[in-house]
Amino acid sequence: MCGIIGVIDKQRELMDGSSIRDALSIMDERGSGEGAGYAAYGVYPDYADLYAIHVFYDNLVEPKAQVEDLLETWGMIEHDEEIPTFEQAGIPKIHTPWRYFFRPKTRLMQRSRTPDDEIVKHIVMEVNKSIKGALIFSSGKNIGVFKASGWPEEVADFYRVEKYEGYLWLAHNRYPTNTPGWWGGAHPFNLLNWSVVHNGEITSYGTNRRYIESFGYDCTMYTDTEVVAYLMDLLVRRHGLTQELAVRALAPPFWEEIERMPEDIQRLNTALRLTYGSAMMNGPFAIAVASPDSIVGFSDRIKLRPLVIGEHDNKVFISSEEAAIRTVDSAIKNIYMPKAGHPIVGRTVA
Repeated sequence: MCGIIGVIDKQRELMDGSSIRDALSIMDERGSGEGAGYAAYGVYPDYADLYAIHVFYDNLVEPKAQVEDLLETWGMIEHDEEIPTFEQAGIPKIHTPWRYFFRPKTRLMQRSRTPDDEIVKHIVMEVNKSIKGALIFSSGKNIGVFKASGWPEEVADFYRVEKYEGYLWLAHNRYPTNTPGWWGGAHPFNLLNWSVVHNGEITSYGTNRRYIESFGYDCTMYTDTEVVAYLMDLLVRRHGLTQELAVRALAPPFWEEIERMPEDIQRLNTALRLTYGSAMMNGPFAIAVASPDSIVGFSDRIKLRPLVIGEHDNKVFISSEEAAIRTVDSAIKNIYMPKAGHPIVGRTVA
């Protein structure tokens, strides 16, 4: 179950959220009405050099004061406001979504190769672990995640996603299996510039969680998709792997496939498997990962969940269903299903 859809315009031409809303709604039968969400890149041009931190508050008194104290300890809040929402019959407003545009004090994390990112990552972990009644669910630059418990069209209308414009969109319709449907459990999951949507189940969650927590990430939402977002941050931002190599580490070829590879490629894949054995993900899954300059789609090594790719002009699509892609672009002709475990990457050129 679960439905995913993503699209990137390689020239960074902006698209409003209306077509991605319609595309996700086409896959209503893949969900249960207990979670849906959208991530958009390029939506905050007036604050593009600041971190856009989205928070769910249970109330606007104690947790809000604690979050703001933490933010002001590590940097400066340049602007904040309640995220506009619009009443929907199917979505009780049990949380208040708030956003901060935040500038870290780089000097406070001088020993890090990416001090600003490391400060924001620390804040996300600290809030989600320690401040009751607050949950940070989006924390990148010029990125917004908008999610809640509800059907795709309800969540889209709750946030009026058609009012936002981005050059990259990622969306998800959730069918909860191992965890209950709740606002924080809806996809996309985000950390810094990474946003992830996922269909399926990662049966290696326990091993993957223990591995990522050994590097200082706190998994507080008890979902396998949260771990994927953190693994991408670790492997690409902190360890310096390309996105293709990160996917190869997470969904590597079988040993018998590696043995048949040319010697130099065999050495590389052997090294990845040995180094990142505890990051390797098992189970049936299809995943799409977004970052400011790319969208990446990949499935498990025997493709137990559907993944469809579409390409037309400057756009690359990743989805669970061809019908969702055609809802956005009815003229598209180049549609195909990628090889199991093989990453498909769409990158911006501007």
